[in-house]
Amino acid sequence: QVQLVESGGGLVQAGESLRLSCAASGDIFSINVVGWYRRGPGKQRRELVATITSGGSTNYADSVKGRFTISRDNAKNTVYLQMNSLKPEDTAVYYCNADLRRVGLRGLRDYWGQGTQVTVSS
Repeated sequence: QVQLVESGGGLVQAGESLRLSCAASGDIFSINVVGWYRRGPGKQRRELVATITSGGSTNYADSVKGRFTISRDNAKNTVYLQMNSLKPEDTAVYYCNADLRRVGLRGLRDYWGQGTQVTVSS
């Protein structure tokens, strides 16, 4: 069984910072790409915020480039999202997604965390 647990969300004022964490646990053999997604209030779809590969290559949505930084600690199976200069439009539930291989199983599978709320007041 695999579990992804996000933490670090909260209520902040515009211009402040937060760091989200996504910790993966369970019978994990390897983790490939990990991404952060978010769903804003009243929106039905999650949007991609940032991704990071096992080798450390990163990709960001245009709306967060220069403000957010994704990183990972492979030894801890944890991925972070450092969010600086937060804006009210960053308010959303942030989800972690991991593409990983479980011990004893072939192929990669997709897993999601339960989400953590980030609220930015103006």
